[in-house]
Amino acid sequence: MKISTNTPKNPLSGSAAAARTEQSAGSAGARSGKAQSGKNSVDISSAALQLSNLHNGDNDVNIDRVQEIRSALEAGTLKIDTSRIADGLIASARELLK
Repeated sequence: MKISTNTPKNPLSGSAAAARTEQSAGSAGARSGKAQSGKNSVDISSAALQLSNLHNGDNDVNIDRVQEIRSALEAGTLKIDTSRIADGLIASARELLK
């Protein structure tokens, strides 16, 4: 048995690989040509617009309120109404159970 040091021939080398490359390039060109010649439009629902507005960075954090709470914590003057927190948790749980 003879052991050869030649590497095996790539099945995609030669004319088959060239044909596949040309074919894929042609189809990509056809796709891009269609995309460029036609008009594209997207209709966004009102819910999507509302979500987009919520994603806006202006609505994320009320910096002034955060600073007020920080200052009250540092000064030790922050009053926490535990009954209000409990009422909110119960209301949330009731809403989830509906």
